[in-house]
Amino acid sequence: MTSSTRGPRGSYSVGVARRQKIVEAAARRFAQEGYHRTALTRIAEDVGITEGGLLHHFRSKKHLLLAVMEHRFATEAEWWSRLPGDVGGRDVLRAMVAATERHLAEPGLIELFVLTSAEAADPASAAHALFAERYERAVDALARQLGAAMGNGTLREGTDCRAVARECIAVSDGLQLQWVISGGTLDLAGAVHTHADRIARTVLADGGGL
Repeated sequence: MTSSTRGPRGSYSVGVARRQKIVEAAARRFAQEGYHRTALTRIAEDVGITEGGLLHHFRSKKHLLLAVMEHRFATEAEWWSRLPGDVGGRDVLRAMVAATERHLAEPGLIELFVLTSAEAADPASAAHALFAERYERAVDALARQLGAAMGNGTLREGTDCRAVARECIAVSDGLQLQWVISGGTLDLAGAVHTHADRIARTVLADGGGL
């Protein structure tokens, strides 16, 4: 029993748990201090290991960055999945604004998103596969929620839900880039609200805005 608990399987479980703690600690540090201003030693200290121990799990700071972005995407998808199955079209669009407000609570992660998305343009980079999967899943999920809204009569019949989903995500991501370039002076939540309100007046069954 003892050897089974401490064998390779147990060691693997411990390694997975420690890796997750490193990612969560890095996400907090990057969100608070920014990627470039955060030293790996600080993240290692937060987890209670040495920098060498951290590098055993992540070969470089860039590899850790990708893991943090993967964590962010998973957390974001989980948040969106909490919307009720019978959600109305207006509530789906309001959720876009709420998601932006959540991002603004962790400005360092917005900078990380923009930084990594630039690298994702290279098909040979690890970020490319991560972002390609993220966009596919995000568009599919939002399109399904809009489709459900069409089914309950709050979204106009014949609306191209996938096209609307892709546009909303593209605008949100593009505005995050502009927010970073502006040094945070752009009213990001306000700009997303303006766009979502315009979309609402086009696709909602009652023709109203947010």
